[in-house]
Amino acid sequence: MWPESADKTKAEEPKPLRSGLTTGCCATACCIAAAHAQLGNTQSSVVSVTLPKGKIVELNIKSYQETDFVIRTCTIKDAGDDPDVTHGAEVFVELKLVSTTGIVFKAAKGVGTVTRDGLALAIGEPAINPVPRKMMIEHLEKIAQQYAYLGGFEVSVGVERGGELALKTMNPRLGIIGGLSILGTTGIVRPFSCAAYIASIHQGIDVATTNGYRHIAASTGNSSETVIRDHYQLPEIALIEMGDFVGAVFKHLKNNRQRIQLDKLSICGGFGKMTKLAQGHLDLHSKASSIDLDFLAEQVKELGASTELVEQVKSANTSIEVLKLCQLNNIDLAREICQQALASARKIVPDNIELEVWAINRQGLVVGKARE
Repeated sequence: MWPESADKTKAEEPKPLRSGLTTGCCATACCIAAAHAQLGNTQSSVVSVTLPKGKIVELNIKSYQETDFVIRTCTIKDAGDDPDVTHGAEVFVELKLVSTTGIVFKAAKGVGTVTRDGLALAIGEPAINPVPRKMMIEHLEKIAQQYAYLGGFEVSVGVERGGELALKTMNPRLGIIGGLSILGTTGIVRPFSCAAYIASIHQGIDVATTNGYRHIAASTGNSSETVIRDHYQLPEIALIEMGDFVGAVFKHLKNNRQRIQLDKLSICGGFGKMTKLAQGHLDLHSKASSIDLDFLAEQVKELGASTELVEQVKSANTSIEVLKLCQLNNIDLAREICQQALASARKIVPDNIELEVWAINRQGLVVGKARE
């Protein structure tokens, strides 16, 4: 029997975060179950999926339904401890055997359709990404060989309430209409990896530039996006919701400089987040970087502030408090921060792209700008 204190300590130890499985992996599991039901007349409650890197995972199949020579199978998406919008969603596949060889993918209820250039899929295609397609094709071909089946498959992938869930994602802005995308590159969802969010930032840039927009604006939130949108009258397609991942924007432009045609990039965010960019941080989330009051005090000092104001900055509670102190003393700290943030961006963003940085306060008012 553990002592009471030991029990308490053990209970308070942080547990490792649990990984989950992608919608692509879920769709593949449904394909496997449906194919065995069609060709082998077997209905397993658990199926095994081989992921792109060779790992084998098992998924539960919730149900089987047969109508008009179509088998519908479904599973419940488990994203582990990641705050995924599709966690708990019902992913399903409607599988039909066809006489022609090959595999045709269709969007069932809750899966979107591509309507804009710039994505990895052609306009009119169901939003089932290349890696999930490859996973489903490889498993179906293997099952066809097992049963000596020489025909093909029609695979319709859907997600219950997918149209509703898609409104919480960037799909409408990317031109994916009618539902979610079936995603996944490894089959595994890493908790808080934010891989899907960063992928959507990259897709947003690609869609905008492929469709001829040469000026895009990346913002940290709704207020900053509204400011920059209204100033330039930019259409939604040219607005990139980057959140805290400013580095994802910069690095994508750098890594694809030969392909992406862009004349101007506007960065707009809250004053506090811009102070982090000014210091060279590329992840602006509080878990990755924090407000450095000593850094701000040094900037204020360089701008000619009194010793008293410098000390007030050092002991301030928030960056917004620092900003107010500087405004009361006619110290244009926001502009200086924007200048330094621009310099940080320029170290990564290709030289042929014009840069500007805007900072706003909590009321959504512009407090500083810097442009080349």
